[in-house]
Amino acid sequence: MARIIGLDPGLQTTGYGILDVTDAGPRVCEAGVIRSAAGRDPADMARRVKVLYDGLVEVLDQWKPTIMVVEQLYAHYDHPRTAILMAHARGCFFLAGAQKGIDVLSYPSTRVKKTITGHGRAGKEQIQAAITRELGLARAPEPHDVSDALAIALCHYYTTAKTITTGSRSVTFTGVNRSALFGDEENSPQINTDEDGSEEE
Repeated sequence: MARIIGLDPGLQTTGYGILDVTDAGPRVCEAGVIRSAAGRDPADMARRVKVLYDGLVEVLDQWKPTIMVVEQLYAHYDHPRTAILMAHARGCFFLAGAQKGIDVLSYPSTRVKKTITGHGRAGKEQIQAAITRELGLARAPEPHDVSDALAIALCHYYTTAKTITTGSRSVTFTGVNRSALFGDEENSPQINTDEDGSEEE
């Protein structure tokens, strides 16, 4: 049975969500956050990265996922330092996955949002609501890092599932709650990928 771990990477707080792929659809195994040491000097980068790395390795050893999915790094020209800091966290997660023999994939945030909610620029509350509904959770995952991580894992689940064609559109779906997820034809997601991997909206 396939087991997906989704990661919403952050240097201070990283969300993770683990889904089992079953005949009845995706099932949540575990979800939570990995935090770098509280109160640690931001300049102490090596120790912060080690705390995140050790935390993820512990999760991987306990739950033994077969695939890891990480949100793709997005660099905004107004905040280049943020992207650099995020790269430190992503790097240690990729290393942990490689050392455990786990395939690691990345999805752009716009693709995750479009697949889960039907809108590439959906807000965190929309993602949270969609995840709660589609995974049959009793309450919304908190904090947002957790719901974002589950969204990344669920995006991979839908992307690698069988393809259902409706009219001229082709969407990826396996049957959790199609009408609630995609709504009508107008709001169903269109995920177009250029040769360089960029997203079209």
